[in-house]
Amino acid sequence: MRWDDLFGDMEAQLAAGERLDFDADVAERARADAAGVELGDRLRGSLGLRIGIHLASGTSFEGVLSYVGSQSLVLDEPRHQVLIPHAAAVRYSGLSRLAVTEPSAVRQRLGLASSLRALARDRASLTVLVVRGPGESVLHGVIDRVGRDFLDFAVTQAGEDRRAANVRQTATIPFAALAGLRSARGPDSQP
Repeated sequence: MRWDDLFGDMEAQLAAGERLDFDADVAERARADAAGVELGDRLRGSLGLRIGIHLASGTSFEGVLSYVGSQSLVLDEPRHQVLIPHAAAVRYSGLSRLAVTEPSAVRQRLGLASSLRALARDRASLTVLVVRGPGESVLHGVIDRVGRDFLDFAVTQAGEDRRAANVRQTATIPFAALAGLRSARGPDSQP
């Protein structure tokens, strides 16, 4: 019997066992890391990419992901921007595999209501998609007021300014019923 061969064989077996243990440890850590990734992290990892978003109502949007907040995101279309609550989406396509955590505690606290209040403050003319059964209804107008979990929307004809004479009705819309809000892009926006 050759002792060198015996010891060499034992070392090879030990090394192979250590490698298997190492590989199993790496795989377990990778699973644990993936389990801690949130959807917002994946969305932030896709900023600047063209993605698709499919809503429960059946509507789909496609555009460049330009903003990801704690409760909503913004897609840039050629002529519009669309604010979509995370809760309205049932499927995304085109996301990067990269995940980026939100480093700003302030941005983590800014929710859907904050975005809607900014739109109300700016008196932005909007098209709002409201979930209605299996489909949705479309309203045109301006956000008048934003509460904790609802908004008051002054409904006008498409393209009309928000003036008292133009307001057909005021609709109170729960956040849970919002499928998306579309606004015209600014004149300095790139298509």
